[in-house]
Amino acid sequence: MQSLSRLLFLICATAGFGLSGPVPGHAGEPVDVTLVLAVDVSRSMSSSELEIQRHGYAEAIRSPEVVAAIEQGAYGRIAVAMYEWAADFSQNEIFGWTLIETGDDAERVAELILAAPSYGRNRTSISGAIKKGVEVLEASPYDGFRRVIDISGDGPNNQGDRVVAARDEAIAKRIVINGLPLMTRGGPGYGFNIAELDAYYRDCVIGGPGSFLVPVTQWEQFPEAVRRKLVQEIGGIEQNSFPVMKAQTRGPAESAPVDCEIGEKIWQQRQWMFDAQ
Repeated sequence: MQSLSRLLFLICATAGFGLSGPVPGHAGEPVDVTLVLAVDVSRSMSSSELEIQRHGYAEAIRSPEVVAAIEQGAYGRIAVAMYEWAADFSQNEIFGWTLIETGDDAERVAELILAAPSYGRNRTSISGAIKKGVEVLEASPYDGFRRVIDISGDGPNNQGDRVVAARDEAIAKRIVINGLPLMTRGGPGYGFNIAELDAYYRDCVIGGPGSFLVPVTQWEQFPEAVRRKLVQEIGGIEQNSFPVMKAQTRGPAESAPVDCEIGEKIWQQRQWMFDAQ
């Protein structure tokens, strides 16, 4: 079954069926996916939420489902890097490019995720996080058949460049951006967030062939959401039992896209809340 899966993948790759394909100028070791995990630690996140995020990613990476998705790929391996982000000048590497082929590899990556401290800081620059992801992918020593930025966040862009410009620049480089909008309530900066964050991510953040997002409405959902999202990103296996939204697809009641500068406008209206602290 695994050999058949790999054969079908290579046939699709040759035919160009919506896949990214090898990137010109990259001559590193081939892998199915070079995956960047970009995790929000802006000051709207509480310390308990930061802890849930870290453990959620660790548990997802080491899960049997994710390891199986990796092993069933055309090359049977992926490369992963991870950083936390806040403002456009604030990104912190958790670990650099690391190869995952086996369950033992995945376990080591999970330990790396849990080892580094995490703390909230600064404003929310999704555009800065995307630009950092592009930079990390361009410097990868691995040649990913697909290049993916997996970005999580609990609010809209409110600092740095406009998010749509950053997204479009990444897509032009044949990079896919997937999203994990955290639509939970509470946290120290909840007043700067928006109710329809999933629609914002759909219209303004994610993009590229096959891009999608998985909304999280309760923190209890987070570990399962990350696991299912990684399985789909790595193996292309849709997780029908979990809500998934494709890029820029709207329901019949939605007549217009989201205002992609809503975060900047909210900051202009409410920045006194932080200035007064």
